[in-house]
Amino acid sequence: MTRSRVSLLGSSVLLLLAVGCSVRDAACGRQLKEPTVLTEAEQAAATGAEPPRLQIAVLGDSLTAGFGLLQAEAFPSLLQGKFSADGYTRIDVVNAGISGDTTAAGARRLEWVLEEPTVKILVVALGANDAMRGQSPAQTRANLSQIIEAAHKKGVRVLLAGMEAPSNMGIQFRAEFRAIYQDLAVKYQVTFLPFLLQGVAGIPELNQEDGIHPTATGQRMMADLIYPLLQPLADDMLGRS
Repeated sequence: MTRSRVSLLGSSVLLLLAVGCSVRDAACGRQLKEPTVLTEAEQAAATGAEPPRLQIAVLGDSLTAGFGLLQAEAFPSLLQGKFSADGYTRIDVVNAGISGDTTAAGARRLEWVLEEPTVKILVVALGANDAMRGQSPAQTRANLSQIIEAAHKKGVRVLLAGMEAPSNMGIQFRAEFRAIYQDLAVKYQVTFLPFLLQGVAGIPELNQEDGIHPTATGQRMMADLIYPLLQPLADDMLGRS
């Protein structure tokens, strides 16, 4: 075999090896690169479309609905204001509170609340009416579990706001009721606010004449409790969207 033929053969082998390595890098000892996956926001930016919005739904009762107050004074509206003040332009906080609702009623209308695909975070603020009516803690637990599981199946993050039973319900009932929220927060690994009315319940000047529903100042305090827990969830979901 002549020198020129050897040289040509060697070049061909090197070319084949190079092609083989470029096609199947793993075979040459190099790690394959994973395909780049763009978020919805990045895809929107690339196509010139508007970035997707993020809805936060607050599922609750009269405490959420803002009983006795203007809609703008209820804590969901105040949360919206906090997000806007901090420069969030794609967040909509939806007040899904209905006066008189129990956890069972909330579970029944959850599908409607989560119907909009842009709902990515659910604040669960139910249980006050269950406690006041002396409903079985086991049933309240089951209803809240149903709500959280349904939200998770849709890929919706949950912030669970705990509630305390009235003192006239007795020590054992109050302990069992409080444990519902603590246990579910651990079981489902959700963001947890131990008591929605922390610093508000039992303070006359922060509650209306009925001694149950917060004043506008009380609602502001509730928003102040929730926002620091809600903001990281929103940041996380906006980063993914």
